[in-house]
Amino acid sequence: MDSLSSTFLSSLHPSKLFRSSFPFNVSSVTERGATKSSSSPPARRVQPSLPGLHMLFNAFDDVINKFIDPPLRPSVDPRYTLSHNFAPVHELPPTECHSIEGSLPSCLDGAYIRNGPNPQYLPRGPYHLFDGDGMLHSITISQGKATFCSRYVKTYKYTVERLAGAPLLPNVFSGFNGLAASATRGALSAARILSGQFNPVNGIGLANTSLAFFGNRLYALGESDLPYAVRLTSDGDIETLGRYDFDGKLFMSMTAHPKIDLDSGEVFAFRYSPVPPFLTYFRFDSQGNKQPDVPIFSMVRPSFLHDFAITNKYAIFADIQIGMNPMDMIFGGGSPVGADLGKVPRLGIIPRYAKDESEMRWFDVPGFNLIHAINAWDEEDAIVMLAPNILSVEHTLERMELVHALVEKVRIDLKTGIVTRNPVSARNLDFSVINPAYIGKKNRFVYAAIGDPMPKISGVVKLDLMKGDRRECTVASRIFGPKCYGGEPFFVAREPENRDAEEDDGFVVSYVHDEISGESKFLVMDAKSPNLDIAAAVKLPGRVPYGFHGLFVRESDLKKL
Repeated sequence: MDSLSSTFLSSLHPSKLFRSSFPFNVSSVTERGATKSSSSPPARRVQPSLPGLHMLFNAFDDVINKFIDPPLRPSVDPRYTLSHNFAPVHELPPTECHSIEGSLPSCLDGAYIRNGPNPQYLPRGPYHLFDGDGMLHSITISQGKATFCSRYVKTYKYTVERLAGAPLLPNVFSGFNGLAASATRGALSAARILSGQFNPVNGIGLANTSLAFFGNRLYALGESDLPYAVRLTSDGDIETLGRYDFDGKLFMSMTAHPKIDLDSGEVFAFRYSPVPPFLTYFRFDSQGNKQPDVPIFSMVRPSFLHDFAITNKYAIFADIQIGMNPMDMIFGGGSPVGADLGKVPRLGIIPRYAKDESEMRWFDVPGFNLIHAINAWDEEDAIVMLAPNILSVEHTLERMELVHALVEKVRIDLKTGIVTRNPVSARNLDFSVINPAYIGKKNRFVYAAIGDPMPKISGVVKLDLMKGDRRECTVASRIFGPKCYGGEPFFVAREPENRDAEEDDGFVVSYVHDEISGESKFLVMDAKSPNLDIAAAVKLPGRVPYGFHGLFVRESDLKKL
């Protein structure tokens, strides 16, 4: 989920290795900007050209994991981070599944796909929740019938490690805690690169965070690499088409949370980096063509920029108290991403069609730390932003169960520079979504996941922002039941082409897992009902581990892939 990994591993080898050939035939170049990978690479092991070195490197890796940097903290101990429904699952080919309650509405014809971490190899050392290979879990629906499928995103990292039969790249969020761990794992990575085991120029990312559909392509996203194009086949299978650089115009990485303006078809995005420029803003036109970068040099130190927001006029970035701390990682024994409690958070606003940062304005917002943005919109001489504020920000990576996310409405007066804030709910809410047609526009309703505690999700609430400032805005809720936990909700409009439709006329969908029975299901909730009533539930043929972000793609769009 961060770009530190790309910069770190890329720095371990001379530039001539960028042009070296890889000893395994794992990919071939296809249509513009893409690298095609097989959707089901062979399970057989293929040893590198020097098998003795391969065994030596694995032995050295075991020494590091057992004696130099064993997984001592709960946040990186696989016994905790991969327990219960956080444990990985195997791939599942397209499998028919059946409704156990209600019937699937016709507006759900298409596919709901959710991304999340699912390590293909059980870790031999420290492992953080964010470190797993990306796996997509999709439910394809047509005329009330459903097909479920789980497939890995066949990234370069996934493919090269599958062919080698063992992990080759270190875990970024858990593998560089302290000088000894950083030095030994860094040296091992350099040795693997020099011996030709892997080439980081081909990508080291996990593609485990989210998905986006634009320019008639579907992408699996993770912030440490370029997007990976994927497609769903007519029988509901998931294929990885390859790493996509948009004709060489996209460099190194991209946010996992691009913003899509459904009216114009444009897409707005960014990347962040541990080296200047720490923030780079860019956009794609309605055809999916990337436009020139806009480097933001007024961000003077690296910050953990996971998400942002757009309005009709502006893009809004948050420079928060969570940042990339390579020195603290190396010498202080901390994570590569940590909290700087002496820093004053701020929001940066730039015209969304800016060609440079000359009109960038920054506003101090003490105590406001957002990981995920919900939405933003323009008012007469102001900008309003809605986002969960992460309280106890120092616990974000190490003790997520102690984090409370308080949804706030922040208003920035562009004439006076005055910033005002109002909470809209006292509950612990994150992974919040709106009707996608209202991105960048003033919206009324929000659907948010209830942390119980995070990262487990016990239910969904509906917020009505018309309830007013400094009032509890919850108007409906759905608790999944005892020992039942879900994930991020997603809103699907009943009539997406009807511009006169009410904002909340549609359905809220999510995967839910029952920890008692061990079964998972796809839940469809009526977004307008006072209790988010269950409209349909589908029993899934495989377990869905807890994960990150999802997307619904309509049947008409699936046919364009």
